[in-house]
Amino acid sequence: MINAIRDFLNKLFLFNLFKNRNNLKLGMYGPPNSGKTTLSNRICMDWLGEEMGKASKIPHETRTVQQKEKVTVKSGRKEITFNLIDTPGIATKIDYEDFIRAGMKKKDAQDRAKEATKGVIESIKWLDDMDAVVVVLDSTVDPYSQVNITIIGNLAARKIPVLIAANKIDLKKANIKKIEAAFPQYPVIGISAEYGDKVDDFYEHLIKLMK
Repeated sequence: MINAIRDFLNKLFLFNLFKNRNNLKLGMYGPPNSGKTTLSNRICMDWLGEEMGKASKIPHETRTVQQKEKVTVKSGRKEITFNLIDTPGIATKIDYEDFIRAGMKKKDAQDRAKEATKGVIESIKWLDDMDAVVVVLDSTVDPYSQVNITIIGNLAARKIPVLIAANKIDLKKANIKKIEAAFPQYPVIGISAEYGDKVDDFYEHLIKLMK
């Protein structure tokens, strides 16, 4: 009887392990306009032939969680399949007047601010479902911000594996070393999500992260 129970538990464990490895969730997190959706689009176009969603220079273009299932990324002989989750940008303050300054009408700006606030809450709630996270940071912006510290702190508290994508390395002001110094506990890979620079290196790091 003991052996039968032990065998059953072993099979159950292996089943759940296999099941979970085939339903991995990779979250794209970061502040607004860091390039999360642009990188998500790059991944989806490379491996699915279709985009994730719309990207914009106006902050908080992505205001709801978007998902693409069964994305298989390959690097050399290795590969990993996961559900890709693109989340709204995390912000500690959302002011509709910022959208007005970006050229939006007052009503549209107010609606966008409300939706963006809900999106931040939704992003944080989804953290508990993530198996791994790519934190996308703008490498031209000082990484020592309250938003970035909040994001990294939440991930560390949940012990979620993290890869930091230092985006926009095609720009002159890019400074990957500053991001590495700010968050030395995590691997940092410099990329240009828009132009595809170093994306192959990113995929290699991503597979290592999720294996």
